[in-house]
Amino acid sequence: MEKNYIMTAFGKDRPGIVADLAQVIYESGCSLDDSTMTRLADEFTHILLLSGQGDGLEEKLHKGCRRLEIEKKLSAFVRPVEVERPASRPGNMHTIHVEGLDQAGIVYKISKSLAENQINIENLTTKKTFTPESGGTIYHMKMEVLMPDTVSLDDAEARSERAAGYGYVHFNDRRCRSVQIHRHTRGCHGRIPSQESRLCNRQNI
Repeated sequence: MEKNYIMTAFGKDRPGIVADLAQVIYESGCSLDDSTMTRLADEFTHILLLSGQGDGLEEKLHKGCRRLEIEKKLSAFVRPVEVERPASRPGNMHTIHVEGLDQAGIVYKISKSLAENQINIENLTTKKTFTPESGGTIYHMKMEVLMPDTVSLDDAEARSERAAGYGYVHFNDRRCRSVQIHRHTRGCHGRIPSQESRLCNRQNI
């Protein structure tokens, strides 16, 4: 019977860190089914979905994690999970882009607004960039969301705009908004990247 595990790991970024993780997975008799890996500050972080069969699989993974901690200075944790293949859900995929001066609570405010409209966040990435011209910090957020057919795109965009706070983004194209939602096109595999968005010309950010 196939078993599934979630592994999380992080450590100081360096060449070979992915190979070290992959070695533990391979030697434990697991396959890497899905993963997200990225660098945050100077730490390289990993979230991995593993699968495998056989007795003692979990113990092998735990031993491998301990070895990574001792030999490679890489903190890793693993736990079993039940994986259910999700059925197709009604709705449409959209991409939300938020950009503006950094302020506390922006992720909370927008995600709360989406949840109140039964809009599910499928993927979320954020980053901050420093602008030497103004000396300020710009916050960027991108979300892929599943929006029910019963929710109006204009209404969701307006609610997210209010949640972000008026003046959160300053721009000179009045047809652009601080919160932009783009509907994904669908192809032979269902979910295909979103339609290419037109960039707004921004000033005084």
